[in-house]
Amino acid sequence: MPTQKERINLTVPSALRRSLGSLAKREEQPVASVVLQLITRALENEEDIVLQAVAENREKKKGALVSHARAWK
Repeated sequence: MPTQKERINLTVPSALRRSLGSLAKREEQPVASVVLQLITRALENEEDIVLQAVAENREKKKGALVSHARAWK
């Protein structure tokens, strides 16, 4: 049965491959699954960094504040 996932070929240094293999063995998962989890976490962290920057930029702007109660009316 075909998968819905896209395939990506990746070449990594030997030391990184050994580390990924060790992590996969510890987690009792295939290396590909471990790599997918790590990439997902990294992207979530990048998203958090961008959203934090947006929030900080908004906090710097001078403007009228809206109460929580009013915001949800």
